[in-house]
Amino acid sequence: MKDKRVLYVSSEVIPYLPETEMARMSFETARMVHGIGGQTRIFMPRFGLINERRHQLHEVIRLSGMNMIINDMDMPLIIKVASIPKERMQVYFIDNDEYFKRKATFSDDDGKLFEDNDERMIFFAKGVVETVKKLNWAPDIIHVHGWMASLLPIYLKEYYKDDALFADSKIVTSIYNNDFGGALNKELINKIGFDKVENTDSINEPNHHNLLKIAIENSDAIITGSEDISSELIDYAKSLDKPVLDFYPEDDFKDAYLEFYQTKVLQE
Repeated sequence: MKDKRVLYVSSEVIPYLPETEMARMSFETARMVHGIGGQTRIFMPRFGLINERRHQLHEVIRLSGMNMIINDMDMPLIIKVASIPKERMQVYFIDNDEYFKRKATFSDDDGKLFEDNDERMIFFAKGVVETVKKLNWAPDIIHVHGWMASLLPIYLKEYYKDDALFADSKIVTSIYNNDFGGALNKELINKIGFDKVENTDSINEPNHHNLLKIAIENSDAIITGSEDISSELIDYAKSLDKPVLDFYPEDDFKDAYLEFYQTKVLQE
């Protein structure tokens, strides 16, 4: 994996958000590749509860200034960057005041999902790709973590299918048992359709299970990120002839992940 370029995309990464299974593994997988000489970039949303001063985030003016079209609305894209202490790994933050300024991630104080989580997902997916294009940084592997980033694979396969920068990129999705309960705005499928993204039948009902399902359909390989993930999702991935890596706890995931990258992902 030395000198390979790996793009990590996740909604949760330590130390910027409280530790969860996904936040920890998003960080640890990137650190693993970085530690053996791979080139890494991490992307996550700039949620309002992230302390910009403490984590020394700063806006990258040369990358900011674009507008993302979300359901026929112009939404300004702001890019911020920080470096994880001691690791020298760069983290890029996708930001927009309308979508990410609020001091919460996905739900309000009463636990109700934000009505615009669907648009935030679209903005995040397109914002990541447009920023990577501005960086002119062609990843060998794009490793997606969790449901918030689950639209990225289908946007890469359809909306950005003719972009030469990603022509040789392989998409890996890690799926986690972090069900948010209920479903997102049912207009999600129509808002994606505005971008002429098709083959979205799986998310007619945009719940957690189906969002992971559409990520599986458009990824090249799947990693089981939680020990108790739905067997139905794993079986579905295998039925599509996708390479699937079984769950490995944090203490001994490294060799398995590296072998999977090298023999199942890059060799496909």
